[in-house]
Amino acid sequence: MKSTQLLCALCLSLAGQIAYAGPKIDHWVAPTGARVFFVENHSLPILDVQVDFVAGTAYDPPDKNGLAALTQGLLDMGVQGMDETQISNRLADLGAQLAGGADHDRASVNLRTLSTADKRIPALDIFRTVLTSPQFPPEVFDRERARTVAALKDALTRPEAIAGKAFWAAMYPTHPYGRQATPETVSALERSDLADFYRSHYTAKQATVTIVGDLARSQAEELAQQLTAELPTGAGATATAPAPPRLPEASEQRIAHPAAQAHLLMGLPALKRGDPDYFPLIVGNYSLGGGGFVSRLMKEVREKRGFAYSVYSGFQPLLQNGPFLIGLQTKKLQANDALKVTRDVLAGFLAEGPSAAELQAAKQNLVGSFPLRLDSNRKILENVAVIGFYGLPLNYLEHYAENIEKVKASDVRAAFARHVTLENMVTVVVAGE
Repeated sequence: MKSTQLLCALCLSLAGQIAYAGPKIDHWVAPTGARVFFVENHSLPILDVQVDFVAGTAYDPPDKNGLAALTQGLLDMGVQGMDETQISNRLADLGAQLAGGADHDRASVNLRTLSTADKRIPALDIFRTVLTSPQFPPEVFDRERARTVAALKDALTRPEAIAGKAFWAAMYPTHPYGRQATPETVSALERSDLADFYRSHYTAKQATVTIVGDLARSQAEELAQQLTAELPTGAGATATAPAPPRLPEASEQRIAHPAAQAHLLMGLPALKRGDPDYFPLIVGNYSLGGGGFVSRLMKEVREKRGFAYSVYSGFQPLLQNGPFLIGLQTKKLQANDALKVTRDVLAGFLAEGPSAAELQAAKQNLVGSFPLRLDSNRKILENVAVIGFYGLPLNYLEHYAENIEKVKASDVRAAFARHVTLENMVTVVVAGE
């Protein structure tokens, strides 16, 4: 009986080690200067490739907000030898998918393709062309600029968009993270602005290439070189990373709106990628507002008082301190009461930290759900791309569960005390008058 129990325990231990083992990440610098991160995986005939550039919205010139996003959006809408329809049709014929986007720190372009040579080679050739020879056709530029302006004008009527814009502006009043596109700034952009931004920011030395899937190391080395060899040189230009943001003074902003629901956001700049407090903060946040129905905010705001259908909290780490935020929607007449309860719950958590039961539940969920973050090539790509772009340790995923497990309640209290300060908390309420 004892031997059977011992065998079961050993099997469970091994299963746990297998479940939480991160992928093996190879890293090198290509001859072009691009940093490359590669995970070899032959379980499926699929290849995922992502190229990230130091070209996010924080690098918009002060008078050209919206430039980074528009530049990224037009990369695949006309290249040397192909218009946007031809690009789309060729990728569809190959069964390949091209996507991307721009956030505050980076602009990304990614490709998913079958790994067989007859599909992979032509798909990657299109991908390389999109990266290295976008034409920004005048008629496409005019159309997409007009679409962007229309979308921005529409956003100015929606309470959730109004709240988000005001919230970021309040958190980062003088910092690039607080810069936001407006109909006026986008309308003023010229096609030459996109070409200039591309040439100065989409360079090999500012590129991070992530490759995951059915490819050998030697093939991955060749691929990374091919994708980045013809990128702009940038004439020696290097994007200057944004400086650390200054903490704002506590404030509350009320914005009138006819919506039936009030939109509440509160938070402050709090956490950057690679900060050693990351794990205590995410463990603590699970108990505060990140754990759904088991979180304190959900219990106090929704279950006990019925103020909101959903309330949440979270950290968004960036190259410099990204926000900690709490958000909810509630009826207009309940906005003040809901805000008071939310503030009381946060103050109580900062003073007490998580209980022993809350801490254990948070660890179990975060560790137990971690394998789901790595259960597909695409998810592995997303995680490895973050590791590569932000310079996190290559064994970051391998030690993720271990770093969660060793968090103590005192670590959570200390980390929150360092990063979430009530005297620097900004609050925005839209339609709560």
